[in-house]
Amino acid sequence: MRLRGKGSGGGHNVLKDINQMIGQKYARLRVGIGNTFGKGKQVDYVLGKWSDEEKEKLPELIKKGGEIALSFAAIGIGHTMTRYNS
Repeated sequence: MRLRGKGSGGGHNVLKDINQMIGQKYARLRVGIGNTFGKGKQVDYVLGKWSDEEKEKLPELIKKGGEIALSFAAIGIGHTMTRYNS
């Protein structure tokens, strides 16, 4: 999970549309999906069923995402990125 202050759509059509409308300078919280899928199989992986291990990790990911969002609102993107991005 990484907070970014700007960036490209990264292959996501919705983000490409947003970038065309408002530009690339907006904060986004990115959640990685790993690389345990074959080339060109990202769509199947992202839209597939969650494993038991992934389901187990979800509450902690939601908690961390909330903490990052609150920190961003309270102290700004720079300090939040320093604190949470590893």
